[in-house]
Amino acid sequence: RRMEPRVDWMAANLDQQYWDTQTQILQNTQQDFRVNLETLRGRYNQSRGAHTWQWMVGCDLLEDGHTRGYDQYAYDGRDFIAYDKDMMMFTAADAGAQITKRKWEEDGTVAEQKQHYLENTCIEWLRKYVSYGRAVLERKERPTVRVSGKEAHGILTLHCRAYGFYPRPIGVSWLKDGEVRDQETERGGTVPNSDGTYYTWASIEANPGEKDKYRCRVEHASLPEAEVYAWETESNLVAIVAGVVVAVLVVVAICGFIVWKQKSGNKKKGYGVASSTDGGSDSSATGITTR
Repeated sequence: RRMEPRVDWMAANLDQQYWDTQTQILQNTQQDFRVNLETLRGRYNQSRGAHTWQWMVGCDLLEDGHTRGYDQYAYDGRDFIAYDKDMMMFTAADAGAQITKRKWEEDGTVAEQKQHYLENTCIEWLRKYVSYGRAVLERKERPTVRVSGKEAHGILTLHCRAYGFYPRPIGVSWLKDGEVRDQETERGGTVPNSDGTYYTWASIEANPGEKDKYRCRVEHASLPEAEVYAWETESNLVAIVAGVVVAVLVVVAICGFIVWKQKSGNKKKGYGVASSTDGGSDSSATGITTR
């Protein structure tokens, strides 16, 4: 197993030595994990079944320049122990974790190492990574939003789907008479598309007679302000399409009439010139074209 880049801009900016070093670090961590699993199985008096030890560590660089850091562990899917960077202390989830907490506090260096990593090393590398992929990471793609509805057993279910957007954070909420109805809203996760953009959805159940009171509000970094969308029923869509068709036909008719008028005028002017030797015909033609 090896550490490998998942995006082109990381592969283009980091040499093979970097990936070899990261691979070695993770292999050493894997050995530590095996020791931890053996220790915790004994601590919790467990048999040699399947168990998991998880570690999540990272940092955030916020738009306003502030930073955040987190370092926490879980055993068998449950919180075990976490380091609080702001308080510079450990929080244990149960009696078994209290043993680890006391050992790390007695050691004295564990908290210092974690604090230094979160405040310095992690942030320094994060800034480097952002600079490598700035063109991709800071791009903004507007969401395409579709609102639909389906009625069954006297209940109308409204769906609001947003897709093709980037970056990932987005707010999709349902409003009734302008008020947010979060507790009544069912939401889907924000999942990636094959092109690197994202997709999500939100739905709500409504009384069919109140469908016009509902709106879907979408907030995203690519939008100058939140946008609101209503469900256009099939009948409304037909009316809109019919209106557009009628408008186009009217424009075409007007253009056709203007062209015909111009051609007709040119023909009459030509007749008047050709008949200029006949005073009555010329007078008649002139009177027609200037009327």
